[in-house]
Amino acid sequence: MLATQFDINPEDLYTINAGGFSATVDAFARDDTEGLWFLSMVGSQTALKAIWASLLKQPPDSAHLIRGADGMALSGGYKRCVVPHETIGTWTTKIARLPVSGGWHALVYTRTAEYAFERDDFLLLAQSEEDAPALHHRFLDKRSPLPLHRSWADWLWRKGLRNGAIVPLRSVGVFAYRCKPNAEWLKEDLSEAVASGRLTLPKNDGEEATDG
Repeated sequence: MLATQFDINPEDLYTINAGGFSATVDAFARDDTEGLWFLSMVGSQTALKAIWASLLKQPPDSAHLIRGADGMALSGGYKRCVVPHETIGTWTTKIARLPVSGGWHALVYTRTAEYAFERDDFLLLAQSEEDAPALHHRFLDKRSPLPLHRSWADWLWRKGLRNGAIVPLRSVGVFAYRCKPNAEWLKEDLSEAVASGRLTLPKNDGEEATDG
């Protein structure tokens, strides 16, 4: 299940500008180039829909993230952003009215962030760094031809970060990671870890495996 609320420091608010419209951004994830992988924004319904349409156009309109809330954007921190080519066709949005302010909130994200989405690579969105290993295990176990015991979660997380199968994204208001598992490498790594005793297999459902 994709989380829809994240803790945010007011000083970390941004403005997104695209297609002649702007809105305040309370959470986003982007890679080291210009790729935008997740966006949470607040503004008028017209602005949110226009920005979303601008991002998904082919070719897309120019879009930028600017540090500071809409109307109070600060100088500096001016980052161009585009939807990554490999995510085209996977994007969706959820727009809801905010009951107190009368404004609107939109989540714009690639469905690779959804647990049930049928694709091997996935986008991991976690509310904290501590939540990430267990959430990664859940996503990976669904996509792996091998059963992955839940007690292996921390080992799988560390291994993925070391070998590049997990890539942290630059993010605000959320902890985001691109995950591109390789089934053959995973099989080899697990076999070696079990053979060396770093991981042990559970003998039955009531016994935990260990991460040595």
